[in-house]
Parts: sequence; structure tokens; C-alpha cells
Amino acid sequence: MLFPKKKIELEEGDYYLTPEGYKCFTEQYHLKRGYCCESGCRHCPYGFDKKTGKHN
Repeated sequence: MLFPKKKIELEEGDYYLTPEGYKCFTEQYHLKRGYCCESGCRHCPYGFDKKTGKHN
């Protein structure tokens, strides 16, 4: 799916760093973004399951 890109200013609580040093976006960030990217994000509030390719 293609979605229009919009600039989202990062705020405290939008992400945390994993032990490996990667940014992991939180549910707070995903809700601000406003749509599901269907990438199987760890904190997806939209219920997307990457294994089935469906939203719960």
C-alpha cells in the first residue's frame, strides 16, 4: 500500500531504543501517524498480523 508521507515530529514516548540500538515506535506514535503500514510493527494498535496479512 502507498500512503502519503507526512512529517511527524517525534516526542517523548513515541519510541524507545531496543538493546540493539534500533528505534522501536510505540502505540502512541502509530496512533499519531493515523494508519497501519502493514509491516507487522511490534506495537501496532490497528491489529495487523504479518503472518496472516490481515487485521484482527
